[in-house]
Amino acid sequence: MISADVLGERARLTPDALALVVVDPPLRLAYHELDERAVRCAAAWRALGLGLGDRAAILAHNRVEYLDAFFAAGKSGVILVTLGTRLTAHELAPILADSGARIVLYDADFASTVGVLRESAASVERWVALDQRADPADASYAELVAASDPASFAPVRCDSEEVYCLLYTSGTTGRPKGVMIPHRQVAWNGYNTVCGWQLRADDVSPIFTPLYHAGGLMAFLVPIFTIGGTIVLHRTFDAGEIWRTIERERATVVLGVPTIWKLLAEAPEFASADLSSLRCLYSGGAPLPTWIAEIYQRRGLVFEQGFGMTEVGVNCFAMTIEDSVRKLGSIGKPMMHTEVRLVGADGRDVAAGEIGEMWFRGPHVSLGYWNRPDATAESHVEGGWFRSGDLARRDEDGFFFIAGRAKEMFISGGVNVYPAEIEAVLLQHPGVRDAAVVGIEHPTWGEVGIAFVVPLAEGSAEPDSVLDFVAERLARFKLPKEIVHLDELPRTAYGKVVKGELRARYLAERGA
Repeated sequence: MISADVLGERARLTPDALALVVVDPPLRLAYHELDERAVRCAAAWRALGLGLGDRAAILAHNRVEYLDAFFAAGKSGVILVTLGTRLTAHELAPILADSGARIVLYDADFASTVGVLRESAASVERWVALDQRADPADASYAELVAASDPASFAPVRCDSEEVYCLLYTSGTTGRPKGVMIPHRQVAWNGYNTVCGWQLRADDVSPIFTPLYHAGGLMAFLVPIFTIGGTIVLHRTFDAGEIWRTIERERATVVLGVPTIWKLLAEAPEFASADLSSLRCLYSGGAPLPTWIAEIYQRRGLVFEQGFGMTEVGVNCFAMTIEDSVRKLGSIGKPMMHTEVRLVGADGRDVAAGEIGEMWFRGPHVSLGYWNRPDATAESHVEGGWFRSGDLARRDEDGFFFIAGRAKEMFISGGVNVYPAEIEAVLLQHPGVRDAAVVGIEHPTWGEVGIAFVVPLAEGSAEPDSVLDFVAERLARFKLPKEIVHLDELPRTAYGKVVKGELRARYLAERGA
C-alpha cells in the first residue's frame, strides 16, 4: 500500500526541521507544526461530516491554509478540488457541479465570486471562510480548526488507487476535465522528482506559482517535503519580493515558466541580488527561449528544462546540469520507472530522430477523468499507456525534444508541419521576444502557418527579416505564410500560449 500522507511521514522522521516559510504574513513552521495544522483541518472536515471520497473545494491564493487542506486530504480520504483563482464564477460553477463538492473553503479576495456561486452550487453544504466571511452564515475556518481535537483523530489509510485530489485542466481546448490524481501518483511524484532532479534535504525552494495548479502542488511542494527540505511560500507573484526572498532565505532550486523567468529578469532587483546560493533553475510549461536562458547564464546560472502534464505528473523527465548545456533544448531522459513510447500515426513506434506522439506508462499516471469515461477511454489505452497528445523526437543518445501538440500539427501541401519547430527558430531571431505559430486553412495548400511575433523593440522584427531568417534554417514548406505583430501572446497562468484565441482573432480580423 502506498499512502500519500507525505507530510505526516516527513514529520515523523524530521519533526523539527524547517518545513515552511510564509512570506506574507510572516510565518515559519517546523514539520511537526505544519503536520498538526493538517491534522486539525482533517479533524474539522470529519466534524462537518466529510468522509472517504467526499469532495472539499478551495478557492484561495497561496497561503498556509492551502497546505493545511492539501495535506489533510492525504490523512482523511477527502478529495480536494482546487479551483482556479483566475476563473470567473461562470467558469467555476460547472466545476463545482461536476465535482459535487460538499464544502468550499475561500479567502476574502473571492467573496464576491462566492456570492455568485452560492446561488447555483447545489452540492455545496457549507461555505467556509479562511478569513473574512462573505456571509454571516458561513463557517469560520479558524473556529472550526480551533474546536477540532487532533489527539483523537485517526488518519484514514487510503488505498493507493483512491483519489487524492481533482485537478481540473485549464480548458484551453474545451471545457475543463477533472483529472483524478490517486494517492499513488502523489507519492511517486515525490519519490521520482527527488531522485531524478537530485533534490536534497538542505534544499530551499520558493513557490510563487498558484497552488491550484499541478505545477504548484507537485513541483516542488510534494518533492521538497518528501526529502525534508524547505518551501518558501509567496501569496502571489511579485518579482522584487521573490529576488529579495531568494537572497534572504538562501534558496537553492527555483521552478518557473518562461513568462515568469522573463519578468524576474526584468526586475531591477535581479542585477544586484546575491544569487550565490542557487544551484539550478528549472523551466517548464512551455519551451524556454534561448535569449532568456542567456540572460541568466551571464549571471552564472544554469537552466534545466522539464516536461510534464497533470495527467502523468508534472515531472516526467530528468537530466544533469552538464547535459542541459550539452543537449540544449532537450527535456532530458524519462525518469526512473517511467516508460515513454513515441508512436506514429500507424500505431507503431517511430525511429530515433522521427517525430511521434508520446505515450506514458508508470506509477505516476493518473486514473483518468472524473465523470468522463469517454475521455478516459480515449487517452488511457490498452496496456496501461496514456496518450499525451504531445509530439516529440528522441535522439540517438535517448534525449527527448518536444515538437508540439498533436492537435497543433497542420498539413500544408500534404506534408506535416510542427509549429514548435518553427517557433524554436523564430525565438532565435535577435529581434524576436516571443512567438507562436498556428495553422490556418488555405484554398491551395490546405493549411498554412501564421506566425504571431512579439518584437523585442520597435522595428526589430520586420516580417521580411524574420522570414529570411527562418528560410535559412528550415525547409520552404515550413515557412509561415504571414508574420503578425502583437504586443504580447495570450498565455495561461502556467505560460502555455492559448492558440485557439490567436486563431480566432486572426480569422475575425480578416472576416473569415
